[in-house]
Amino acid sequence: QVQLVESGGGLVQPGGSLRLSCAASKSLFSIYGLAWYRQAPGKQREFVARITNDDSTYYAASVKGRFTISRGNAKNTVLLQMNSLKPEDTAVYYCNDLGDVWGQGTQVTVSS
Repeated sequence: QVQLVESGGGLVQPGGSLRLSCAASKSLFSIYGLAWYRQAPGKQREFVARITNDDSTYYAASVKGRFTISRGNAKNTVLLQMNSLKPEDTAVYYCNDLGDVWGQGTQVTVSS
């Protein structure tokens, strides 16, 4: 079973940028793909973006045009570049293998 580790969260001002990274324990070619989800306090976990092993991407409407999911230069890594961040983007961001494997999450806080 693949293991996933997220990194790159932090505190940023509205309009700023952050880049999250998800490192998988096995080749991304051996799994269907990876996705990012997020969960804000008091809310359900929601889909953010996904990339499949043919490099197809799909985004939630709330982040389309601001966030970009891509393969990283490091082996078995997927990135989430987040631009034009808004306070409502504040959440714990989780990496998922498009199945039932989740990372531990990384906190993103957008606040002035």
